[in-house]
Amino acid sequence: MERRYLLRTFGCQMNEHDSERIAGLLTADGYVPTEDAARADVIVFNTCAIRENADNRLYGNLGHLRPLKERNPNLRIVVAGCLAQKDGAGILERAPWVDVVVGTHALPELLALLRAAQTEGPQLDVHEYTEVFPSALPARREVAHHAWVSISVGCDNACTFCIVPLVRGPQRSRPMEDVLAEVRALAGQGVVEVTLLGQNVNTYGRDLTVPGSPRRPRFAELLRRVNEVEGLRRIRFTSPHPHDFTPDVIRAMAECEKVCEHIHFPLQSGSDRILRTMRRSYRRERYLAWLEEIRAAIPGIAITTDIIVGFPGETEEDFRETLEVVERARFDQAFMFQYSPRPGTRAATMPHQVPKEVVQDRFDRLVALQERISLEIMREHVGRTVEVLVEGTGRKGGTQGRTRTNKVVHLPGEIPPGTFVRARIVSAHPHHLVGEPVSAPTSAERSLAAVR
Repeated sequence: MERRYLLRTFGCQMNEHDSERIAGLLTADGYVPTEDAARADVIVFNTCAIRENADNRLYGNLGHLRPLKERNPNLRIVVAGCLAQKDGAGILERAPWVDVVVGTHALPELLALLRAAQTEGPQLDVHEYTEVFPSALPARREVAHHAWVSISVGCDNACTFCIVPLVRGPQRSRPMEDVLAEVRALAGQGVVEVTLLGQNVNTYGRDLTVPGSPRRPRFAELLRRVNEVEGLRRIRFTSPHPHDFTPDVIRAMAECEKVCEHIHFPLQSGSDRILRTMRRSYRRERYLAWLEEIRAAIPGIAITTDIIVGFPGETEEDFRETLEVVERARFDQAFMFQYSPRPGTRAATMPHQVPKEVVQDRFDRLVALQERISLEIMREHVGRTVEVLVEGTGRKGGTQGRTRTNKVVHLPGEIPPGTFVRARIVSAHPHHLVGEPVSAPTSAERSLAAVR
């Protein structure tokens, strides 16, 4: 009988990349995907540990599965990802109907753990290091024109709000030739856009050496080498740490025609005092100076950011300084978060936690400011003609795609995913643009998109 799996992913791009590997392992073992939990033989939750309600979401979902497990004892329930790494055996204690808990470093063991669970009972593997880099595992991707490519895992920074070093470990870079081999293979399969992934991409290579040389590979060098891969049209990366964003990376972005004019540049706070408390190794004026350097070298580049509101000890003056930096920086978009304590981080035990109602008020004011700025920037695109890479059907029908600057564009009609379209922008909204195609895709582009 056909075996089926259901996979649910929570969290960041790294989790999405891991889910592609989980799906790849299950597919290689003969499983097929399903969206019907009642028909699944294996259900996997690939979890995130960043948000305050991550735990509640997981245990709520697991609670819904308990009656299903009671009706079908052969069902295997798997918890993977960052919460699995962080909570480990605690998940089996709170939800004893779970069969496998597999941490971020143990994905290569997934199939063996599933088999062991059939005869030996619940399995737990949250060891902290593996010789097998996750990207060496098979992958099953939902889209054929774009691919995540992991260049490193883990992080060596010690930001007081971040749990990544706990659940992903210290930085481990992937050998450059391995990255390039994967990118070349993807391009050969019709992938036209890759996103290079790492917790801190611009420290890539500092834990490696170049064979036969004492020097270490650098992220700028990797960008230039990926830019040479035939068949690719777009290269993206996420996320860099401002402190490590060196001039050679700026030059590589400016000189490599396939590297898109967009950078995600996390600010976190506009207050120097809060930045020190966060252990962010830069200050507001240096951050703004980096933006000037980047924009001078790459005209028209889009810059997005992350901002945390209500970090422990944040005063109204600290928050006003954040508003000032946002006004000066003029981000295209911002991912804004209300601070929530995460067990295992230093910030969780800091004094002077900000009351929820104060955090909400500040958050609302920040959102209002950024929405205004985003709309002003988006309106500047009205009347321009841009290149759009089609991603699929929009939420309200029609077609959705992205520009090189990572702006969402809605187009009329149905166009195959993976197609490049020239479109004139006719209207703007804070989070998307509306366009009209001005040049139809060539028959070759449509045929290639259909194959993908």
